[in-house]
Amino acid sequence: MAQGQDASDPILQVENIEVIYNKAVQALRGLSLSVPKGKVVTLLGSNGAGKSTTLKAISGLLGLEDGALSAGRILFDGQDISRMRPHDLVRAGLFHIMEGRRIFEDLTVEENLTAATFALSGRGVARTPFDLVYDYFPRLHERRHQRAGYMSGGEQQMLAIGRALIAQPKLILLDEPSLGLSPLLVEEIFTIIGRINRQTGVSMLLVEQNANVAMAIAHYGYIMETGKIQLDGPTEKLMHDQDVREFYLGHGGHGGEKSYRNIKHYKRRKRWLS
Repeated sequence: MAQGQDASDPILQVENIEVIYNKAVQALRGLSLSVPKGKVVTLLGSNGAGKSTTLKAISGLLGLEDGALSAGRILFDGQDISRMRPHDLVRAGLFHIMEGRRIFEDLTVEENLTAATFALSGRGVARTPFDLVYDYFPRLHERRHQRAGYMSGGEQQMLAIGRALIAQPKLILLDEPSLGLSPLLVEEIFTIIGRINRQTGVSMLLVEQNANVAMAIAHYGYIMETGKIQLDGPTEKLMHDQDVREFYLGHGGHGGEKSYRNIKHYKRRKRWLS
C-alpha cells in the first residue's frame, strides 16, 4: 500500500504487479496501489504509461490482448483475484467501464441495461435498480426505447455508467470517461460520478487524461510513468505540487499554460523521480 494512503479497509490492493505483452514487452514494473472502501482514487499519466493496462490486469482482461500478469498479486475485498475470470469478477462486484464505452449499439437503452443483469445471477437480488439508473440519468429514461448506437457520445457514456450500476458493484473501474466529450458534458458526467460515489458508497478507480476533473472528485491520486508509480498522495496535496500543476493540470511554470494532451516529451526535474 502506498505511503499516506488510508489503510483502514481497502476494497482493492494491487501489490507489486508486473505485466508482459506477447511474452516479451514489459508494460508494468512492480506497480502497487490501493483503493479504500467508499473512496474515489484516480490514476494519472501520459499516453503509454500503463494506466489502461493496470485496469485490464485488475479486471482480468489482459488475455484479450496477449498480455499476462507475470508477478505480484491483486486482492479484491480481501480475496486474491489474480487468476479469476472476468465474468466471475463482475459477479463478485467488480465492474470495468472500458475506454470507448463499449455499449451494444444495436440494442435499445433498456436492453443494454437488461444485459447487465447477468451480473446479479445467484446473488439473491430482489429487483434490478433501473429506477436508480434513471434517477441519475433522466435522459436515459427518455431514450429507453431508442437504439444506443444513435445516441450522442455523452448519452452513451451515461449508459455505460448505468450498466455498471445495474450490476450493483462494490468497485467500478472507469477508463477515460471524458474521452470525446464536450467540456459541458464532461462537467455533467463527472458531477454525476461524484454523486454516485457519495450516495451509494461504491468505490472507484478512475483513469483519466483530464487531470483537473479527475482530481476534483477523487480522494487520492497516483501518477504513473513507464509502468511504475512515481508519485502519490491525497489529491488536495497533489494539486499544490509544482510538477503536478505544470505537467498535469496545465499551469505552466513560465507564465503560460501547457496542454497536457500535447506533451509527449519533457524534461522532468530531478525531484520528480526521487
